[in-house]
Amino acid sequence: MANTPQSKKRARQSEARYAVNKARRSRIRTYLRKVEEALASGDQAAATEALKNAQPELARGVTKGVLHKNTVARKMSRLASRVKALNA
Repeated sequence: MANTPQSKKRARQSEARYAVNKARRSRIRTYLRKVEEALASGDQAAATEALKNAQPELARGVTKGVLHKNTVARKMSRLASRVKALNA
């Protein structure tokens, strides 16, 4: 358990950051799930729109430090290619 005032403060800050990051990750996963559902339904227009909505959320996850940039780049690339394949 934290003993010094500084370690107590760091523990409080850590809990607060954890809550914020958890909410951000959850929000990102929701957007990704919407894209996956649109792809599964085979609806090209819905999938394109869902991907368009998910991309800024993923990018925001990178800037806020929740996700690594290469992870997000890989996810966006793979989703975009699947949406494109749906068109063809």
